[in-house]
Amino acid sequence: MTNHSVTVSIDGVSFQLKEPHLFEWLPKLGRVFCVFDQQDSGNLSFGIERQGRKKFVKYAGAPTVAYTGTPQEAITRLKQALPLYEALNHPHLIMLEEHFGVQNGYAAVFDWFDGECLHSHWSFPPPQKYTHPDSPFFRFRQLSVEERLRSLDCIFSFHVHVEASGYVAVDFYDGSILYDFKNNLTKICDIDFYQKKPFINTMGRLWGSSRFMSPEEFELGADIDARTNVFNMGAIAFALLGGERDRSYSKWETGERLYKTALQAVQPERHERYASVAEFYAAWNAAATSNL
Repeated sequence: MTNHSVTVSIDGVSFQLKEPHLFEWLPKLGRVFCVFDQQDSGNLSFGIERQGRKKFVKYAGAPTVAYTGTPQEAITRLKQALPLYEALNHPHLIMLEEHFGVQNGYAAVFDWFDGECLHSHWSFPPPQKYTHPDSPFFRFRQLSVEERLRSLDCIFSFHVHVEASGYVAVDFYDGSILYDFKNNLTKICDIDFYQKKPFINTMGRLWGSSRFMSPEEFELGADIDARTNVFNMGAIAFALLGGERDRSYSKWETGERLYKTALQAVQPERHERYASVAEFYAAWNAAATSNL
């Protein structure tokens, strides 16, 4: 937390900002019941309820405490991201309902999904993420292998759709996964950095968590493509079923064929991976069938 922050309170819910900010547009959307103020994206997010219906509101323009950029940069990024939610609309992606400019920023309203983020670093910073009994990631890892395989199926099938729609996933990690423990449902919540193909790495180190990133995501001028996303999917499988960065078989919780499929996906040499997410998903499903 920064030393220079102010506490803002709306509908009895308090949160921190670097300086005061007006939210006169917010009450017409409903009553605020929770706030997410610790993201480093520059967005401030609200849970809002009106007439028994809940919405998730993502807002750029406020000076959030964990963000190093300017509010204007956050506004631009959010505006650029919103067409992605429309282009990649899918049952496993949170649904964008509307978006609009307000006095000092830009707001996007999503359908509320009663899931918990698997990388809730603001509540359970590592190592508590992996060890605390209340941590969503820890609780997810206590689910049966079958439930976790179902969750991975949602993630993989969405990314087959992303690939078929002409996009590549960028900055997909366990913080992009929401899990509803009551109903055993999985949704993807943060695709703001996904890119239209073809996409070249012009940054060197791309956006994302290094736990899930392929070598080319650190390489200036590299193609970021289907094989990159194959690596990403394999890395997610190791996070949810294995030892995350420790990809040894001893840490893997299900069958050997699935292990070999995930291992091929995360090969450092691009040509040794599956050529596409669709090809990986087909191999994964074939291995899962033999796993039963």
